[in-house]
Amino acid sequence: MQFGQPCPVALAVLGAVMALQPAVRDRLPRNTNAGVSRWVEENRTVKMAMTQNATALAAVVRPGLLFALQTTLLSCTDQGLLHLPTGRLKKVITGATEEVVAIQKAAHMLGRWLPSTGSMSTVMTLLGVRP
Repeated sequence: MQFGQPCPVALAVLGAVMALQPAVRDRLPRNTNAGVSRWVEENRTVKMAMTQNATALAAVVRPGLLFALQTTLLSCTDQGLLHLPTGRLKKVITGATEEVVAIQKAAHMLGRWLPSTGSMSTVMTLLGVRP
């Protein structure tokens, strides 16, 4: 998948769940060239955090995605790919708190990194989560 292309729903949920957790967010690689397998091996606490928190956080993320779809911030193809219509978001990351900015920056990085790491099922297995 290339940047700017539609995003699978599973990837959007996974990226948001990861970005919302400080234990994961603070350990993200600095660039998108890092391999997920090695990164997870070097950051074992990430897998623990995902295993413990992913289900509860996904239950919060999914309604957020549904709201974005209902308000046309996002659109979805028949194949389950999310698309952000042009001009719907600001190009600059801003927020009321440092944590909000950190979450957005992590989500931005994850949105670029995760699609380049291989199949989503492999990535989810490495992180100890299921779709």
